[in-house]
Amino acid sequence: MTTRGGASAALARIDALHSALTELVLEGGDLDRIAAEAARVLDLGVLITSTDGRERASAVSDDLRTALGEAGLVDPTGRVRVERAGADGVPLGTGEARVLRVVAGGTDLARLVACRADGEINQDDVHALERAAAVAALLITREQAVSAVETKYQGDFLRDLFLGRAGDIAYVTGHLASFGWDLNRPNVVVCAEIDPAPADVAGESAQHRQWQERFARAWRQVTRDVGPGIPTADFSSEVVCLLPALERDRVAHDVVRRVVKAVAGDKGGGRRPFTVGVSRVITSLAGLPDAYAQSRRALAIGKKLHGSGSTTFFDQLGVHRLFALVPDSLELREFARDVLGPLAEPTDEAAKARETLQVLLDTNFNVAEAARAQFVHYNTLRYRVSKLERQLGPLSSDPHLRLDVAVALRVLDIS
Repeated sequence: MTTRGGASAALARIDALHSALTELVLEGGDLDRIAAEAARVLDLGVLITSTDGRERASAVSDDLRTALGEAGLVDPTGRVRVERAGADGVPLGTGEARVLRVVAGGTDLARLVACRADGEINQDDVHALERAAAVAALLITREQAVSAVETKYQGDFLRDLFLGRAGDIAYVTGHLASFGWDLNRPNVVVCAEIDPAPADVAGESAQHRQWQERFARAWRQVTRDVGPGIPTADFSSEVVCLLPALERDRVAHDVVRRVVKAVAGDKGGGRRPFTVGVSRVITSLAGLPDAYAQSRRALAIGKKLHGSGSTTFFDQLGVHRLFALVPDSLELREFARDVLGPLAEPTDEAAKARETLQVLLDTNFNVAEAARAQFVHYNTLRYRVSKLERQLGPLSSDPHLRLDVAVALRVLDIS
């Protein structure tokens, strides 16, 4: 039981911490200083993270970081698994870790993670940490208000660059310098889009907006870790950034995959899955509009070919790259219908016929091999081939017809 003297001392410590933190904010202090002051006064480790556990500030010793990892509270990308620890605390060796919500005006802003290597975090500590969380909420709210204006302005300018309407080169160069963006190097345009939840209607729900804002913050934080001068913008339904790349495609792909992995983490903490499209490497501002279009097209085609959660590079689309360059998608669909006739219809019978046709194309019309691949009798497949040739023409003997059919099937993949 806490004595009256002990309670007074604890209350005095809480008030002193609150006053010190408030003064820090008024002096222009940041989250790192808030974490450091709380850690010093309470003699424990403190991290301030995003709501899904991405670290934003810390005052934690190497030993405590090791203990957090050994307790399974940090994933391989460094994300703190805040969903595994709550206000009631979880064991941390012989000590304890607790997670407090940082909230303002009913909005979930961040998480404050407190950890002690030897001993519990008592209620007096929790009360003090709640004060620290309140001050952190004040600072984060202020930062978000300023950031919202800056990112909106930067996003509008980046969109103008992609649309080729940003202005003359002197104007563009001046703005790039003021933003600290470096586009005098090879880059790839990366377009990332949250995969919709089953109940999310057209991406217009308030929940979707919260996901989008958190998603954009994650991309900005990860790209800052990659290097300075990386433009990153939230375009409401997508996040777009320009990642540095060397001329060799392999290196560009490695950079993108590393960033995507860091943003995704282990998909815990309420993170939404997302799909990514990546342009070819560009070396000048003039290539930005085409690169942006390539990234969007790679995203759309990748989602159809590989499903949600995929990362698709425009330069690996094969023949689909050619489709992406055709401005009229209706013309592509008309081509497929002209070549495939009734096999282009959206029926189960047509789908099964297309499946057989694709296997035959994959085996260069080797009927015996195709029969084994489809687990049917040779004569059964011979009958199917005859039926297909009655519908489409002499597939087995006309290589040009087979090419048209193969292309038409690929068009249906993305239609």
